[in-house]
Amino acid sequence: MRQFTFIAGTFGIGLAVWMLARFGLHDILGLVAAGGWSIPAIIAFHATQVCASAQAWRLLAQTGRAPLAFTDFFVLRCAREGINNLLPVAQVGGEVITTRLLARREGLGIRRAAASTICDLTIELLSQVTFTLIGLGLLFCLVNRSPLTDELMESAGAAIALGAVFLGSQYLGAVSVVEKLLVRIAAHLGWDGVEDIRGLHDEILTLYRTHENSLRAGAMQLLGWSLGTFEVFVVLHAMRHPLSLADSFVIESVGQAAKSAGFAVPGALGVSEGGYVIIGGLFGLSPQAGIALSLIKRLREIAWGLPSLVAWQVMEMRWVRPDPATAKEIHMTGRS
Repeated sequence: MRQFTFIAGTFGIGLAVWMLARFGLHDILGLVAAGGWSIPAIIAFHATQVCASAQAWRLLAQTGRAPLAFTDFFVLRCAREGINNLLPVAQVGGEVITTRLLARREGLGIRRAAASTICDLTIELLSQVTFTLIGLGLLFCLVNRSPLTDELMESAGAAIALGAVFLGSQYLGAVSVVEKLLVRIAAHLGWDGVEDIRGLHDEILTLYRTHENSLRAGAMQLLGWSLGTFEVFVVLHAMRHPLSLADSFVIESVGQAAKSAGFAVPGALGVSEGGYVIIGGLFGLSPQAGIALSLIKRLREIAWGLPSLVAWQVMEMRWVRPDPATAKEIHMTGRS
């Protein structure tokens, strides 16, 4: 796995370096500098997207007891994004780590926490497919048909199929198969704690059957994706390449789809930039402007990601590791 990540990362770095050299590093940095005032604006505005995504996750994890704390899901969502964006974890490590933290913090248990995260990830994927389809629908209204637009529609068809397979496999018992396999491996190797995931498949189906929460979570996720439109709109105006909100919506929807498609590459380095270059070209944006847009969005990711990684370590110490007094009491009890 580490070898694969290294190869994918090397490919991403090579692609990014090639594009910077091919289209002119000086010109690209000049556009980034021109859009400088937009950076603090989109950093502040990104809080709205995090809030929407955190609320979607919270709705899915909610049980019949007292409401879960929104602030916990907000900081967990920040940590999830920071880990996935800045660490070489193939865009899924954040979900694994924050699921464990959620189970400890809210007392949900690992089964409920894992089920809510899997459902949230699935609904997030389906909402992104919807977001991309809306963007492609707008694209056909705004530009003439071309081989590129046809290829984008074919890619959208593949994304729909992927989303359907991902959701359908959960209903058909794929999680149950993995669950049984993990329990058997754990029994053979003597691992502790895996018994806690028994019933994960049923827990996931229970969450999906709560249609009101699932639909509300999907609406919040779609809102979160759509809010990224304003980032593109503001950055392009700052770089003096103004486009309409509709154009910005299309660029964001296809650009985010390209980033998700490059999940195997750490941070989708190079892949994300290529996506903005391709879709931006349909609206008259130069490759330099497309790359500069992607770089500014990366600066926003870093601005949110670095503090989030620190917050993750704080959560590990406060939420997972036992309090020293409690640990001492447990130790003394064990000795007695």
